Amino acid sequence: MKIHEYQAKATLKKFGVPIQDGVAIKHINEFDDAIRQLQEQGINQYVVKSQIHAGGRGKGKIYNPSNTDEFILEGGVKFTKSVEQAKEYADKILGNLLVTHQTGAEGKIVKTLFITEGLDYKTELYLGILLDRAVSKNVIMVSTEGGVEIEKVAEETPEKIVKEWIDPAVGLQSYQARKLAFALGLKGNAFKSFIPFIKSLYNAYEHTDASLLEINPLVITNDDNVVALDAKMNFDDNALYRHPDITAYRDLDEEDPLEIEASKYSLNYIKLDGNVGCMVNGAGLAMATMDIIKLAGGDPANFLDVGGGANKETVSNGFKIILSDRNVKAILINIFGGIVRCDRVAQGVIDAATEMHVEVPIVVRLEGTNAKEAGELLRKSSLNFEVAKSFNDAAKKVTSVLKN
Repeated sequence: MKIHEYQAKATLKKFGVPIQDGVAIKHINEFDDAIRQLQEQGINQYVVKSQIHAGGRGKGKIYNPSNTDEFILEGGVKFTKSVEQAKEYADKILGNLLVTHQTGAEGKIVKTLFITEGLDYKTELYLGILLDRAVSKNVIMVSTEGGVEIEKVAEETPEKIVKEWIDPAVGLQSYQARKLAFALGLKGNAFKSFIPFIKSLYNAYEHTDASLLEINPLVITNDDNVVALDAKMNFDDNALYRHPDITAYRDLDEEDPLEIEASKYSLNYIKLDGNVGCMVNGAGLAMATMDIIKLAGGDPANFLDVGGGANKETVSNGFKIILSDRNVKAILINIFGGIVRCDRVAQGVIDAATEMHVEVPIVVRLEGTNAKEAGELLRKSSLNFEVAKSFNDAAKKVTSVLKN
């Protein structure tokens, strides 16, 4: 699960992490009160920050959502020392469409703004924490190239990314914190400020069951304090039951409607841009299915794992989700019958397709327990099924029906 910057900062603040503080608003009528709260803290320069689940906000462009040819403003993050200009920025950003390199051309509507203190700083750095699955350890990554997409740094100057792996048995050690500080070239008060900062940050990462914690940029202020100027946090969905406070941060407006619908039926669904709907049991098989569709010249429209107990109900819900995507022109069902019997899945497919009046071509590949009986059931049905004999045959058949 992803959360917004202002929510991530509220979470980090609980763990004693120094942040760029501010007030979140959802309506322009709340702006004056937000400014008043900041001024009461002695703040007299401001940053208006759009809140969407995508990066590149500062370099994005604001458009009228009802007329995307109407350009409104350059950048979704704006600094100013003027309250009047800050309000003008807020009015132009809030409720309008923000297009960044991560949102694609469709952009995202800005429904929340974070009005923050404008900090004076002299250095921008990068810091990220995530799980390195190759070694089953959390890794802390730092770079002197703050404010730049880390993917770009990794591609162009990978030597500028320094990594430190954390042994889960002992946690982050002081010598590791010092190594990271030295790698960033910190000295004096900045060095001293960084040590408790990174320890608090790692504590927040571990205790919230985060899967990603990224501070970009991490800044060194003019008085040599280390502050999180931005914050991005993702969380392990399987651990959310332990964190009702974090679960409450979920913003359904930022999620794909089909993915939200799929989650209601415990289906693992991710929408893609193709036209071949995929219904598969098992994440590994689902990924392999998408790969072989591409190799056969097709384009998968989704990742959909219906789980190990595929039956009429799960197949029906899978059809419902897949067919909600208007780009889908054919469906490939690829089921391995291990725990579940293939003939039961086949009957579920027939019943679901009949009840839902599925009109697009369907290619079915069933392998495993009672696969032969399943094939007979599908062939004898009066529905528009293509029965595949193999994995490769299924991919060829589904791409072939698209050309007819």
